[in-house]
Amino acid sequence: MIVDLPDLAASRALAKRIANDLRTGDVVALSGGLGAGKTTLVRAIIAALGHEGEVPSPSFAIIELYDPPAVRIPLVHADFYRLEHPSEALEIGLDDYRQGAALLAEWPEHAGGFAHEAGCLQILLESTENGRRAIVLPGRDWLERGSWT
Repeated sequence: MIVDLPDLAASRALAKRIANDLRTGDVVALSGGLGAGKTTLVRAIIAALGHEGEVPSPSFAIIELYDPPAVRIPLVHADFYRLEHPSEALEIGLDDYRQGAALLAEWPEHAGGFAHEAGCLQILLESTENGRRAIVLPGRDWLERGSWT
């Protein structure tokens, strides 16, 4: 599925759609070059889940956590850009953070990827002449929710 994102309102609409279907155990894996809009989309998803206020980029901390009641479900926001090898994701305790939470993962390929998981919604963000677009590849669990075919 291809979603055009010509402006912030379109990104917020996609974020709301994702937030409405997001469940614990899910992964939203956002790929794309620097400046493609990964963090912008993640911030919009977190806002759509109920968070009010600033959403810092975890570029240096790697992981930021959000818990109810600030958000609808427990959430892990991870930016794996600085990882040099996928094994580093295990070393920082990613599996422990993910227990009972959804994961919003920027640069998922640096952590070994998540496409093999049924609960993974892959999003490749690209710049276009009219803004950006998202190529959305839903895993089996997302397809079963009906709105991602």
